[in-house]
Amino acid sequence: MPANEANASGADGHGEEPRLPAPDCDLCPRLHAFLQEQRRLHPDWFNAPVPPFGPENARLAIIGLAPGLRGANRTGRPFTGDFAGELLYGTLLKHGFARGHYAARADDGLELIDTVIINAVRCVPPQNRPTPAEIRTCNRFLKAEFAARPMLRVILALGRVAHDAVLMAHGLVRARFPFAHAAEHALPGGRVLIDSYHCSRYNTQTGRLTPRMFDAVIAKARSLL
Repeated sequence: MPANEANASGADGHGEEPRLPAPDCDLCPRLHAFLQEQRRLHPDWFNAPVPPFGPENARLAIIGLAPGLRGANRTGRPFTGDFAGELLYGTLLKHGFARGHYAARADDGLELIDTVIINAVRCVPPQNRPTPAEIRTCNRFLKAEFAARPMLRVILALGRVAHDAVLMAHGLVRARFPFAHAAEHALPGGRVLIDSYHCSRYNTQTGRLTPRMFDAVIAKARSLL
């Protein structure tokens, strides 16, 4: 069996693409090597492809770029343990897309409501920057997630890379769907793509994305549902 078929998990036995890479996925050699190094340096961290967080029947999907080194790669849950999670989960709680308390730990008891968070690239990249080839390679898992979620109606892309990954997973041409904050795009099957600047510390500190702007985008997603 080819390595790229053997080193994946989550297939249903009927030839469909798996939804999650195997724990020791080596489809992207650079990311695999980086994870191996993090396992050596931090054996108590999650250090594996990060699975989606949220219910299977979610109607809203929030697409991030990739796990942060000391965030999701450490905790095993998207946007957990870094600055971006504070704004993201705080806003989701405000709009009824989550319940509980966000304490930056995977065991904090926080639950998502009608929402799932998925990273376009499942493994942590060096300097938080996956290469175009790595984004393309991991896109099979994002595509499989979309295919396995018939209830999904709204997709919120956090940043241009996530936006492009969503279009790739739907087989769409990027030039026809330009990225712009708060823009809406019609997707196949009646789904809607909403764009947002990424809720990173850099974007919020520079004022490119304010809490008010992000609140408005989550409110737009709520209204579309």
